Amino acid sequence: MIEALESRCMLSAVRFAVIGDYGSGKLAERQVADLVKSWRPDLVITTGDNNYPSGSAATIDRRIGFYYQQFIYPYRGRYGTGAIDGINRFFPSLGNHDWYSDSARPYLDYFTLPGNERFYTFTRGPVQFFVLDSYPEDPDLHYVDARTSTATGRQGRWLRRQLAASTATWKIVYFHHPPYSSGTRHGSALWMRWPFRQWGATAVIAGHEHNYERLVEGGMPYFVNGSGGDERYAFGRPLPGSKVRFNADFGAMLVDADDGRITFRFITRAGALVDRYTIRVPA
Repeated sequence: MIEALESRCMLSAVRFAVIGDYGSGKLAERQVADLVKSWRPDLVITTGDNNYPSGSAATIDRRIGFYYQQFIYPYRGRYGTGAIDGINRFFPSLGNHDWYSDSARPYLDYFTLPGNERFYTFTRGPVQFFVLDSYPEDPDLHYVDARTSTATGRQGRWLRRQLAASTATWKIVYFHHPPYSSGTRHGSALWMRWPFRQWGATAVIAGHEHNYERLVEGGMPYFVNGSGGDERYAFGRPLPGSKVRFNADFGAMLVDADDGRITFRFITRAGALVDRYTIRVPA
């Protein structure tokens, strides 16, 4: 198993799906899951709110395992055998709804993830992923108030060190609360406006607002991807950096990366391409 994992990590290309705010158990979640599985991705990452409504142990397997068990290892639920090659291919981040039951204990018990399972890093092919927990009650976030950056907290210091040490071609940071959003339900999470670009990140992906948006702020792309299966939210006045906004349907992101380029797409559950954005390695 170790040799297989090392071989997968050394691949020169990787395909991954991004789902967010998906764990509703509704028809839309199933349709988005079917879309994701049709892509045959190497892995699936999530931008949080994996288990509505309250993150409880009673609902977690029905909200997640029922749709995505074939990517999860070890899988101890009742809907299948999990990833048959013994390699975990499902890497979630915590959302506020995941925290509502016993400080996210059902989530932490359900998954087996790197590090402390709340914030962690892993590499697949030319991409290194950095997962954060943006929920204010996380003890390592050092949240003060909604307008004060948490970049100097333990998670922020950890991320800065990890990004500085990374030799990956692409460095993707993802978590739940979006630093920039034109949505009207939650809007921008100012406490997560960290100097990601200066620290070396390629892109930031978040959720929480139940829509899709691509923004460019300070020369770096930010994606809001919260259309994975729960209700959809409206947009207000677009932020200056907003490039694409979409809330007409549910969907997921498909990302392909190799040593020369990384391409982000948002595709609806019906298969319609809404957005495509490519970053190339400088010549």
